[in-house]
Amino acid sequence: MKKIYFLCTGNSCRSQMAEGFAKQLLPSDWEIQSAGVETHGLNPQAVQVMAEVGIDISHHTSKLIDTTYLNQCDLVVTLCGDARDRCPITPPTVTKLHWPLPDPAPTHDLDVFRAVRDEIKTKVLSLN
Repeated sequence: MKKIYFLCTGNSCRSQMAEGFAKQLLPSDWEIQSAGVETHGLNPQAVQVMAEVGIDISHHTSKLIDTTYLNQCDLVVTLCGDARDRCPITPPTVTKLHWPLPDPAPTHDLDVFRAVRDEIKTKVLSLN
């Protein structure tokens, strides 16, 4: 089974949306998780905009990076510069991608959340 890890600062918005899309859109032979370098709780606006496209992430929780899982991953995707810069060192066998997406949380603007959500979906589809 292949393993993918989506990482951002607080594991509250971007990485949670990426996990939600990946679980729906990627093949079933992928184990998919998300985490943060900190935990900020699940953002209710992220839950809302994902529900608009039929994906329920309301049961997700904000988690810290699990270095054991991280080191077993085939692919690690960072969704912000902070996560990229603060992510623990990974073995050379781990492929790393960086998607520098804006953090929608400070805006509290659902249109910004939707734009980030849609960009994440496009990028997750490109992994397939």
